[in-house]
Amino acid sequence: MIGDSYVLLASGILAFGKGVQEQNIEEKVKRWHENIRNIAFFLILAGTQTAEIEGISSAGSTPISRRYTAIADAELLLRGPLFSKRWPLPPLPAGVSPALISYVASDFLKIQPTIISAGLRQRPSFEHIFLESSEIGPARCLSSGNAMDISRVQLLFDGGFKIGKKLKQSLLITECVPGGTTTAFAVLSGLGINVDGLISGSHRNPPSELKKKLVNQGLKAAKLDQYASSIDLMAAVGDPFQPIAVGLLMGARESGQDILLGGGCQMLAVLALVLNEVEPELRSNIVEKVIIGTTSWLVDESLSSSKQRNSFIHLMNNVAKHFKVNILGLASSYRFNDSNQKVLRDYEIGYVKEGVGAGALSLLAQIKGLTQKEMIRKCDREVANLLKSKDEKTIEGI
Repeated sequence: MIGDSYVLLASGILAFGKGVQEQNIEEKVKRWHENIRNIAFFLILAGTQTAEIEGISSAGSTPISRRYTAIADAELLLRGPLFSKRWPLPPLPAGVSPALISYVASDFLKIQPTIISAGLRQRPSFEHIFLESSEIGPARCLSSGNAMDISRVQLLFDGGFKIGKKLKQSLLITECVPGGTTTAFAVLSGLGINVDGLISGSHRNPPSELKKKLVNQGLKAAKLDQYASSIDLMAAVGDPFQPIAVGLLMGARESGQDILLGGGCQMLAVLALVLNEVEPELRSNIVEKVIIGTTSWLVDESLSSSKQRNSFIHLMNNVAKHFKVNILGLASSYRFNDSNQKVLRDYEIGYVKEGVGAGALSLLAQIKGLTQKEMIRKCDREVANLLKSKDEKTIEGI
């Protein structure tokens, strides 16, 4: 592997990251293949008022519609496109919810998530775990420098840790948090990691300057110590997803489990927050069983036309360099160029890219043998089902 590039494994999977040539990738892929039916699969839903800033996210075309994104995506993943919806999908500028891809992959794998919910404005109508009162609501906008009370962050972390520590299976963590790439930007910046121009999002052209402005406001207002703990940092500029995921990861590592973090910069932020809390000599041991699982669209993305570098790979390498560890990333190689559905072909021109575990679940589906042709056929069919579903509505006028 050279620079920001990636290597293509015999299975078609993309492997990338600092030190990837030194790792026994095929052995790690084999372990996941053998354990696919024995995975503790969690989807964490969370809300932050950061998502309600105009223009910050396209995971819902309007600030108010983004309040419903997480719960609607989870319902689609759990029940599929034809099921009568309690929470209709918010309108998107282009593309279709990545929860549809996640549904296709998880249906093929015959696995379903355990839902953990924190900070939503609605109580889910499906089975879920609450680690705090459902009345608390979303985190405050990170620009305040006081996104969550310390006690809330500690409670969510402790809840995640207890779940992770009891696991007897490999762990897959996924998320749906509108505005989450901006809170990831904030905590990574607060850790002193160079992320400028490297953080993606659901937009075709992510609003980097807006994100940067909010993050700078939040970190300035927080007045954090140079050596602030991860708890303090999440309380200042984070979101409820982060402490739950950090706790889950740390608990699962204590119980010796393999861990797949399904997503992009939000999962890198979680891993960085964990590494920030452990002694330097223990960090390599932490990452040895951790893989970042994402989509080929995110891996291919270049946010800087002048440098033409793979932004997410470069970001991951910056995190690895900061903590002096090697981080392994894997991505499925599925593409939608030959899809019959425009909303799927939109992924190929930069819309949506990742979310709701689409990358990690697609990765596992590819490991299990789902071909490119079959993936497209299944996704095309489910988009058609979504469009013809009689009670499929968008949240209009919001």
